[in-house]
Amino acid sequence: CYVTPPIYYVNDKPHIGHIYTSTLADVYARYQRSIGRDTFFLTGTDEHGLKVEQSAAKNGVTPQELADENSAYFREAMQTFGLSFDDFIRTTDKRHKDQVLGFVEQLLAKDMVYLGEFEGWYDEGQEEYVTEKNAEEQDYKSVISGKPLVRAKEDNYYFRLSAFQSRLEALFEDTPDFIRPPARRNEIYNRIKDGLQDVPVSRTNFKWGIPMPSDEKHVIYVWIDALFNYLTAINMGVGGDERHKYWPAGVHVMAKEIAWFHAVIWPAVLMALELPLPKMIYAHGFWVRDGVKMSKSLGNFVDLQCLSGLVELYGLDAIRYYLLVQGPNGAMDANFSEQRLNELYTTDLVNTLGNCASRTTSMIIKYYKDTGVPSEVGADGQRVVVEGYDFPALAQAATDEALECIEDFNLPGAALAAIKLVQQVDAFIGDTEPYKLAKDEAMAPRLAAILYQSMEAVRIAGVLLEAVMPTKSAELAAALGTSEMSGTLEERAAWGQMVPGSMVQKVALFPRVEVPAGTVQA
Repeated sequence: CYVTPPIYYVNDKPHIGHIYTSTLADVYARYQRSIGRDTFFLTGTDEHGLKVEQSAAKNGVTPQELADENSAYFREAMQTFGLSFDDFIRTTDKRHKDQVLGFVEQLLAKDMVYLGEFEGWYDEGQEEYVTEKNAEEQDYKSVISGKPLVRAKEDNYYFRLSAFQSRLEALFEDTPDFIRPPARRNEIYNRIKDGLQDVPVSRTNFKWGIPMPSDEKHVIYVWIDALFNYLTAINMGVGGDERHKYWPAGVHVMAKEIAWFHAVIWPAVLMALELPLPKMIYAHGFWVRDGVKMSKSLGNFVDLQCLSGLVELYGLDAIRYYLLVQGPNGAMDANFSEQRLNELYTTDLVNTLGNCASRTTSMIIKYYKDTGVPSEVGADGQRVVVEGYDFPALAQAATDEALECIEDFNLPGAALAAIKLVQQVDAFIGDTEPYKLAKDEAMAPRLAAILYQSMEAVRIAGVLLEAVMPTKSAELAAALGTSEMSGTLEERAAWGQMVPGSMVQKVALFPRVEVPAGTVQA
């Protein structure tokens, strides 16, 4: 399973958008590995283009020096936020540039790319051409930055996107899950039906990029250059490489503003090259902050410094959980609120998962100090079942729900399936009151079963949460003595793997965080 966020443009600095998209991809990749699939997770940086050239000149450095510096920021950020990527591609890498030239030569040879003249509207911020119709609908402003579109005229090499009109329409009609969520698919499909125009694959107004084969006056357009990273990282332009097995990609994950490039232009290029298409494009929404669109001018941008401060306060796994569960993993945008972060941390992690793990381990240590984890099997050799709480069935239902959500790219749903299981354990303990049963010797078999079932259900919830909160899940497994347990997620989430007589340690996973007055935003 090949998993990719987009590669990130080095003219920017890492912020919540980059971290969120990459965390989604990371959680999915971790889940795929835990299911037992051979998984390859790619990230990297997009380093060519006019904006990089201009920024470098402004700062008195070469474009390569600027790219080196900012690419290092991104790589460090990805490592700091615990992303388990298998490779980090840079578009200035020789391996990338050589293969891009080869792919463009193939397109030229197939007459899929030709030299022509462009005159029309151009979005400088997005480095994207805009049709007259769309420019008019946008009031001749960028839909992303709001800045005026620029009128441009130049000779370019063009990709024959229009030649793929019918095939792309058929793709969207026959494979409705190709791009998700469904609302994004509808937006793109309607735009396709308006009619496709050929798109430039070269520019002549800057030099910082990969020259067109046999025509170095032209530089390969930054978007075409960048899209090829998904192929070049696994050496699809090189014969006989073992990484070829990962194509086609399982999922390309990105924010919605670049969905068109990935869901329309990229499939058409792959069709032209006679290569299989990615299985899914997932284009999530944007983050806003406290109900207001994020903007550097408004001072409400959630940058790396802000996120790092929150990690220091709550821990990395808690931030991963918040981003996943509360993020714009769908058609709608999501509101970033430090107040909501504190609320979710307290309810789901401190009061539910953390408290339940602490209570169950504490009671086992208190009541079974010398004998270890009790058994749920009574003297008659049968499981002791408490009416209304069939925990093997409840745990299996949680596992089934999580696995279904993973396949559906509903990653918040997978995490919440585990939390729901822990909530059931909380209710179980509240209803059965094991601390009272401990005072009655006649209730010993019932007490043993309650604590075994509670502990085993918490263990299974920890397994289901490993991809979301790898550090805290590992801490829980260490406390329960199950760190060495092997197998797939489904195998390790099977009921009955806590061994009676094994010893556990009390665990405190999530300390309560009291945020000083005035630091939490509503």
